[in-house]
Amino acid sequence: MMKNTPPMIVLLAEDDADDRQTVREAFVEARLLNDLRYVMDGQDLMDYLLHEGKYTAPAAAPRPGIILLDFNMPKMDGREALREIKANPDLRRIPVVVLTTSKAEEDVFRSYDLGANSFITKPVTFAAMVEVIKVLNEYWFEIVELPHHHHVL
Repeated sequence: MMKNTPPMIVLLAEDDADDRQTVREAFVEARLLNDLRYVMDGQDLMDYLLHEGKYTAPAAAPRPGIILLDFNMPKMDGREALREIKANPDLRRIPVVVLTTSKAEEDVFRSYDLGANSFITKPVTFAAMVEVIKVLNEYWFEIVELPHHHHVL
């Protein structure tokens, strides 16, 4: 069930360099063509989405089709960023997949209460991460119908 659409921008909000590298390598291993971009914390994520700070040029921050969000980040954590994204009428339709080390039931409930579209505990092994990325790709980029963003000036 392949859709004939251009590769979607995936925005990964992750402060840990090793985890960013693992996700990048998993995308390569899974042979995904998505444009994978990174932000380092929740404040960086909001700056990207709102075209503020170092992201004022539109080319510096094209709208992502999906956000992979770590909960535990400095400055503004993923919970607060998720709250802000889902409260913003221009951003709330962007799917947010929480990808975190937490297995706490409280974090699962909280993420859905805040409007997350999915909650995934980060796999421990690289092979498992590749499988997660393959399934994410199939579900979000091939099966699900996502709203197209038409920015009104």
